[in-house]
Amino acid sequence: MIAPEGKIIIIPLLLFVLAGTGIQAYYPSEGLKWINLAFAVLTLFSMYFFRDPQRIPPNNNGFLSPADGKVVQIIDVKDEEIGSAKQISIFLSIFNVHRQRVPLSGKVISKQYNSGKFLAAFNHKASLDNEQMVVKFETENGKQYKIKQIAGLIARRILNYMEPENSVQRGQRLGFIRFGSRVDIIVPADFQINVNLGDAVLGNQTIIGRF
Repeated sequence: MIAPEGKIIIIPLLLFVLAGTGIQAYYPSEGLKWINLAFAVLTLFSMYFFRDPQRIPPNNNGFLSPADGKVVQIIDVKDEEIGSAKQISIFLSIFNVHRQRVPLSGKVISKQYNSGKFLAAFNHKASLDNEQMVVKFETENGKQYKIKQIAGLIARRILNYMEPENSVQRGQRLGFIRFGSRVDIIVPADFQINVNLGDAVLGNQTIIGRF
């Protein structure tokens, strides 16, 4: 399944390829042939990048990974709202699914956009310096956590569908980041982490831990 967020890119590319193929049929040109081939490859890659697999979350109360990728950092942090906390950072390469989902049912408390730089997302400074969207949630049991969608060197567009005061369900679409990026999870210090540095995680499937 193709993510709706990708149509704005895929449809123009597809139309360009079809137009180029039609022109090539009437006016054969070696140069146009290679240009059209390049756009065809780009179209296929875009369709691959914007894939949006439908995954049924496991039937338990675990805190799901909000994104596909690799765990690149697990550290203790001091959050101005949550207090003593842990940060779990997931790096998304261009080959990962870039859909983000709600890890645990609850309520959206706040959403804040922070402008910033576009450092490579695997650089840990990206968590502080890069453009990002920060959403704070409160679970049905009163536990609070944050999800940060962070732009990367190539990613320049963060899409977020959360609205303060709305109730959300585990596995619900949270947003989408176009191209390479990073997602940080901020949880209270007593959160029990179930993943290790270097682990590959799947959004809506891997259990990050439990409150």
